[in-house]
Amino acid sequence: MKIGATCLSDGKFEFVVWAPLLESVSLKIESNGNQIVPMQKDVSGYWKTVVSNVKPGTLYSYLLNSERDRPDPASYFQPNGVHEASQVIDHNVFNWQDSNWKSIPLAEMIMYELHVGTFTPEGTFDSLIQRLDDLKDLGINAIEIMPVAQFPGDRNWGYDGVYLYAVQDSYGGPDGLKRLVDACHKRGIAVILDVVYNHLGPEGNYLWDFGPYFTDMYKTPWGNAVNYDGPYSYGVRNYFIENALFWFEHYHMDALRLDAIHGIYDLSAKHFLAELAERVKKLSGQRGREFRLIAESDLNDPTVAMNGDRGGYGIDCLWCDDFHHSIHTLLVDESSGYYEDFSSVEHVVKTMKEGFVYSGQYSNFRKKNHGSSSKALLAEKFVVFSQNHDQAGNRMLGERLSALVSFEAQKLAAGAVLLSPYIPLLFMGEEYGETSPFLYFISHTDKHLIEGIRNGRRKDFELFNWKGEPPAPDSLETYEKSRIDWSKRKKGQHSCMLSLYRELIRLRKELPALAVLDKDCLDAWGNNEKKVVIVRRWKDNNSILALYNFNGKEVGLDSLRLEHPMKKMLDSSDEKWSGPGSLLPDVIEKDCRVIIKPWSFALYVAGQ
Repeated sequence: MKIGATCLSDGKFEFVVWAPLLESVSLKIESNGNQIVPMQKDVSGYWKTVVSNVKPGTLYSYLLNSERDRPDPASYFQPNGVHEASQVIDHNVFNWQDSNWKSIPLAEMIMYELHVGTFTPEGTFDSLIQRLDDLKDLGINAIEIMPVAQFPGDRNWGYDGVYLYAVQDSYGGPDGLKRLVDACHKRGIAVILDVVYNHLGPEGNYLWDFGPYFTDMYKTPWGNAVNYDGPYSYGVRNYFIENALFWFEHYHMDALRLDAIHGIYDLSAKHFLAELAERVKKLSGQRGREFRLIAESDLNDPTVAMNGDRGGYGIDCLWCDDFHHSIHTLLVDESSGYYEDFSSVEHVVKTMKEGFVYSGQYSNFRKKNHGSSSKALLAEKFVVFSQNHDQAGNRMLGERLSALVSFEAQKLAAGAVLLSPYIPLLFMGEEYGETSPFLYFISHTDKHLIEGIRNGRRKDFELFNWKGEPPAPDSLETYEKSRIDWSKRKKGQHSCMLSLYRELIRLRKELPALAVLDKDCLDAWGNNEKKVVIVRRWKDNNSILALYNFNGKEVGLDSLRLEHPMKKMLDSSDEKWSGPGSLLPDVIEKDCRVIIKPWSFALYVAGQ
């Protein structure tokens, strides 16, 4: 069932809203002298009416049981914020220029996560367009945008969205987002949108007034769970599934990243995610173009990414936190919170070979056995990273990796991600070693809510033994500190880091052994005492050897398992990359002993 205000023809709109338990719902059109139009209810609880002569910019709301005046839950635009009327949008009038666009295969993507508000000084979709050529020059072919569904105020990470069909007004609204997507496709860049289907924000969330969208059967970190399997859940599931299709149909998104699916509780015979994946696959067939779903999950459950015919949900790929945690703990030497489960070279080796580190063994942090084996999942089923919005922003001071480790160690992290057999994701500014923090920020208006958020953040930080007072999330200064500084990429070591990322991405695309994501054509091993990891990958006649030294000291290696002589292609300790100078030879042969510099990586190639 299509919901919201849909344009049927010139000036003629159908209004549909789900409210199965209400006795009456009327449409209130504000631009026609507050015209009240009664709506008719069908057997499934959908209220409908068709109105002619609706002009562009018309504001409307719904009058519930003749008592409460509420915006449309499926509003396409909230020009005056989350508490005011909705605005009709005719999605047929935008002049798209991407009719020949067919997207990019997931396995070929170099993803780049960004937050619209802090990516440029202006913080808009249009200002973002001006930076796309810089990203393309770097080698980025897919941007992932943090949520843009309408949230309260003008600054927020986006996970407090309350109108999931409406594009944030302060970013540029519906047309601004369409211009951005169109501009990306013109440059050969795919667009991934972060969506939140596990909860809604606390301010401006009026879904409660319309129907049983939530349930107290399950609890989430954000309160009551979304009602995906209880009475009346059919209307709730439709609301979220139609939302996913909406972004593909009307905004030409290439993929959706589903936030924290471990917060989606569903004991139905067919899980919500499986139904969602089926509907998206059906749309892909109808449109002759692949639309993708990417999930963030804390479950280490391969079922999520398995095909439906194998009993899985059919989600295309997963964020792999285990990869991040394994790399991070060797680089930063942290052992509090969820990091206490990591810190071994063997963890890096396992995640390089399989994906999940925790595949059923005991987790000390969780105090239970955790996860299941991901050996059978294809390499292209995983997205990996050394940092992202969560891993920086959920630190008390929002430190990026650049604030926690040396320049050499930052380069090492880049090599680990971009030479891995998985889909790499960069976080905005990482490519040149941005030093500004990425802090948690909001602009709620309810003072009690703000204080509750502050207290909740303090409690979360206790798990990591972080001391002191965190920056005020509602402060404008907190938000402004989180903006990246584009001028840095042209200066000193920042410029060098940018060149290194560009070279790594080039090599990843051009060398068959790196370009083809295949865990079966990979071997990895390590030495926990020396803190060294060695990875060998191959494809046809091309093979690579990657050496990683997570040690603060020089390390000698004499077990490289070589079959042929290999030529050095890149060494992060070379002076070319502002390093201290390499000790590695240009060519290594069988039984050769080499010495690798502290906090460095090297790439050797054979059969190029």
